[in-house]
Amino acid sequence: QVQLVESGGGLVQAGGSLRLSCAASGYIFSLFAMRWYRQAPGKQRELVATITSGGTTVYPDSVKGRFTISRDNAKNTLYLQMNSLKPEDTAVYYCNTQHSSRNYWGQGTQVTVSS
Repeated sequence: QVQLVESGGGLVQAGGSLRLSCAASGYIFSLFAMRWYRQAPGKQRELVATITSGGTTVYPDSVKGRFTISRDNAKNTLYLQMNSLKPEDTAVYYCNTQHSSRNYWGQGTQVTVSS
């Protein structure tokens, strides 16, 4: 079955960097687009980065120029490099894939940015 496991979250000061990882298993990773979402307390889950199977990336304005999504198909792993972090980036970050109209989520990893 599809399994997604995030890691790499933590506490960082504003202006710092973190790299999140998402280990995928149970399907042919290279064939599917992957996404990173985040959810802050009391807010809706927000899409922060998308990478297609061909490597095309898309970001919302809130993270463009600061976050970079990438994938290593040989390792079945998705990454999110986050630079110039801001307190408003504080959230639980989830990786996501969609197969046959079904969404799959990891357990999430907490990112906390202190001011």
